[in-house]
Amino acid sequence: MDQEFFDALETRPAPQREAQLLAALPGQVHHAQRNTPAFAEILAGIDAEKVTSREALARLPVTRKGELLERQKARRAQDPFGGFSALVRGPAMPHVFASPGPIFEPEGGTRDYWRCGRSLFAAGFRAGDLVHNAFSYHMTPGAFIFESAAHAVGCSIFPAGVGQTEQQLEAITALRPTAYTGTPSFLRILLEKAAETGTDVTSLRKGLVGGEAFPPSLRDWFAERGMDVYQSYATADLGLIAYETRARQGMVVDEGVLVEIVRPGTGDPVAPGEVGEVVVTTFNPAYPLIRFGTGDLSAVLPGEDPTGRTNMRIRGWLGRADQTTKIRGMFVHPGQVADIARRFPEIVKARLVVSGEMANDVMTLKVEASSPSQGLDARVGEAVRDVTKLRADVEVLAPGSLPNDGKVIEDARSYK
Repeated sequence: MDQEFFDALETRPAPQREAQLLAALPGQVHHAQRNTPAFAEILAGIDAEKVTSREALARLPVTRKGELLERQKARRAQDPFGGFSALVRGPAMPHVFASPGPIFEPEGGTRDYWRCGRSLFAAGFRAGDLVHNAFSYHMTPGAFIFESAAHAVGCSIFPAGVGQTEQQLEAITALRPTAYTGTPSFLRILLEKAAETGTDVTSLRKGLVGGEAFPPSLRDWFAERGMDVYQSYATADLGLIAYETRARQGMVVDEGVLVEIVRPGTGDPVAPGEVGEVVVTTFNPAYPLIRFGTGDLSAVLPGEDPTGRTNMRIRGWLGRADQTTKIRGMFVHPGQVADIARRFPEIVKARLVVSGEMANDVMTLKVEASSPSQGLDARVGEAVRDVTKLRADVEVLAPGSLPNDGKVIEDARSYK
């Protein structure tokens, strides 16, 4: 590590990074097929040696968290990880965690298993810092994710956990930690309580937060109180996905994953800059998730980060991709909207808007079409009835008319 970057991977020329990731892809797909029962089924019949491009990767199925949970439930007596883990219990699996669902996650025994050291380093954490870690140490992996990351950077950890605000302030006063990890809301509680009680917490100068939304207004609130706080985007399944740098221009994608942005409800990549679901392929041999749908919306930012990091940037969290909506007693899924659009080559984008008052739903399918053919609206209306069993009005719009917000189904009903 030098003073500016966690390692040399962050400043690789972008074409070199892409070539190296794609060169590693067939081996990871083959490893998942051979060593995890779940992907042996999901990727059955796939020739791993041919998955050497993003186009080939995009032809593989997306596995979403709901499917992971269902497989875990079905195999719980034999394998609590649902056939997704390549690890066996013992030294190679020092911890097992439970996230809401419950979904069970293994921890591998490698240093900085979730690869979050990179995000701490970008937030200004350095060897010798004492980190006040206020993520929960109970069942879920958040505290352990950031503890292992801090150790990778060379920091010491105070395992504060959550709650007991007054005792935490006493510890901060006595130990003088320089950095904080935890949720942004709890950091605000600590600082407000310190101001109320006259407790000196000025040793805290930097922070890395996660697990919640982190609006710019709260970032500025921390800055006014002398703290430089950044955010990371990580999950228990995938580890680090992306992280903020001092440029604060979106989030830089981690070096250990391959990220795609796809149209919600499908596995189809969207155009650069368009909002869609974040789909991640990891190169983690212990838990080799291939095209794992996060359920989060984001979009790719053009250009490179001003700090000199050359990886892809995303805009950060922009909402949830699962927009399944109940209409007139029937569930309609984003995938069904995509199925309708695929039937018509001239349709480039579609958005189902549900309006009206409760018990009086009005469905309108708005489609962008280049050179629409005569009677397109009527034919699309027939396809809507065929796919959803519901009737909808159809509006044909010029390309670029619909908002770039990732919404495939917009619920605009009045609930008064």
